[in-house]
Amino acid sequence: MIKTVSYPRAALIGNPSDGYFGKTIAFTFSNFKVEVELQESDKLEIIPGNRDRLSFNNIKELVSEVEQNGYYGGIRLIKAAIKKLHDYCVENNIQLPKKNFTIAFSSTIPDRLGLAGSSAIVTAAIKAMMQFYGIEIPKPILANLILSVEKDELKIGAGLQDRVAQVYNCPIYMNFDKTRMDKQGFGEYIPFDKNLLPSLYIAYRTNLSEGSEITHNDFAIRYAEKEPAVLNSINQWGELTDDMWNKLQNGDKNFAALLNRNFEIRKGVMNVSNGNLELVQTAQSVGASAKFTGSGGAIIGTYSDEKMFGELVTAMKRIEAEVIKPEIV
Repeated sequence: MIKTVSYPRAALIGNPSDGYFGKTIAFTFSNFKVEVELQESDKLEIIPGNRDRLSFNNIKELVSEVEQNGYYGGIRLIKAAIKKLHDYCVENNIQLPKKNFTIAFSSTIPDRLGLAGSSAIVTAAIKAMMQFYGIEIPKPILANLILSVEKDELKIGAGLQDRVAQVYNCPIYMNFDKTRMDKQGFGEYIPFDKNLLPSLYIAYRTNLSEGSEITHNDFAIRYAEKEPAVLNSINQWGELTDDMWNKLQNGDKNFAALLNRNFEIRKGVMNVSNGNLELVQTAQSVGASAKFTGSGGAIIGTYSDEKMFGELVTAMKRIEAEVIKPEIV
């Protein structure tokens, strides 16, 4: 039995510039996880995950499930991951052993909140298949392969940041400079020690769930049309990322202003729902910094001490939001 685990990703700074040759810093955290189990079998079989329910007690339960998790569970991600790994092997003249497997998966990552839950499923699945078939894929190429599962095979708008963070599985600086990407096919990825980071929190509201493709698809169209505000925002996110990177190198953990600025730039070029805006404003009302971890529904920020963290938890309870301290991998 092969078992693999993948964790959610929190974008600390620079997002959502990763799909547009920008720069970001992100990390994975182990408060939630995807687990995949794979074993050899006579036929190739995918066992439905905990978000692939096909049986309900009544229509209200079905509606609640759809509102919470959308229409798509994890099976399509697993099927696409299997196909893309096969395609990769064909393209690279890798002969797969003639044997089948049964694959099962489960996830505790809050869904559709910008925590990269979908890519965590793909990452864990491909890692399990790599072990099963005895395949080695360099980490930068593996991140590209995982992205292609959603972006190319399933036509879901996405960027490389999530996959890079989950493949390297540590805090990491990412520079997706176009010249570098065009030349070598991947960006500059620099892992760093988690102890360089300040005290961080993550807060989320499950009733704000929305697929990342909704954010990415609109922004991608405007980027393709070279909308000045969009291009300027990407440049600014890159500058903020470098500012934070320089602070990290100098042992400076004062990131609050950078995180708040990241959100303000985003608010200037993207629609932010009232619920998401309330999430950010509630955090800032107690003195914490705040920005989205991804597409929306969850935020990340810094707090100064335990007193502020307690105030943050109390304030978030009033708007039915959860707060955690991320256990950074």
